[in-house]
Amino acid sequence: MKDKLIVGKIGGNVIDNPDLLNTVLDYFANLPHQKVLVHGGGILATQLAEVLNIPQQMHEGRRITSAKTLEVAQMVYAGKINTDLVAKLHSRGLVVQGVNGADGAYIQSEKRSVKPIDFGFVGDIVKVDGERLARTLSSGIVPVFSAITADLEGQLYNTNGDTQASEIAMALSDFYEVELRYCFDKPGVLRDVLDPSSVLKTLSITEYTELKDKGAIYQGMIPKLDTGFRALNNGVQTVILGGTEVFNPIQTIHTELVL
Repeated sequence: MKDKLIVGKIGGNVIDNPDLLNTVLDYFANLPHQKVLVHGGGILATQLAEVLNIPQQMHEGRRITSAKTLEVAQMVYAGKINTDLVAKLHSRGLVVQGVNGADGAYIQSEKRSVKPIDFGFVGDIVKVDGERLARTLSSGIVPVFSAITADLEGQLYNTNGDTQASEIAMALSDFYEVELRYCFDKPGVLRDVLDPSSVLKTLSITEYTELKDKGAIYQGMIPKLDTGFRALNNGVQTVILGGTEVFNPIQTIHTELVL
């Protein structure tokens, strides 16, 4: 029987709010299982780009990354945010290793195809070395990943954090019973985005497609759900989306994806 593993992804809106972030990290640190954390970038990268007069473009919740934007992402994601999270988790008693996809040969990526949209220096993950990552986990280390990856030629890429969490979860499903949890600033997937009480307890791919076609699901929720369903179809046992208590074992308000 495989041991349980939690792969958690915390979004930028949570990172931007110190009180919410501290609550999330308290719950995450107290999870009794082995765990991996993947984090987004928050508003800091956008703010720094504005200070440096670097234009920003988005498409369906995904950043279009110019060469200058990549430099900003590298500084903010792999630098300040990752280091801050590592320090906060160390203070909660965890042995943590801050990494990006280029570290430890954990993740290999390649430039995303320029068709139908050229996302610039955005990488799609080709491979996650699940065996290497499992060895790290077995030594008692909690890896904390920023969403920067590299190809075999050493070119760095900005990589969607939801995708990264999903790919890590799938790679580790050979070694663990994996649960993937997305933490963001809503209590779950909402039937009505204006009504926080309209949380869907479960969501199937059919329901997701219908809500997306109606415009009820859009922007940043699309990559979360696309990658969540991909994980569920490729070895991950459970995929849950929820708010700041998504790592709280007694929390019941969230959305679970179902096939």
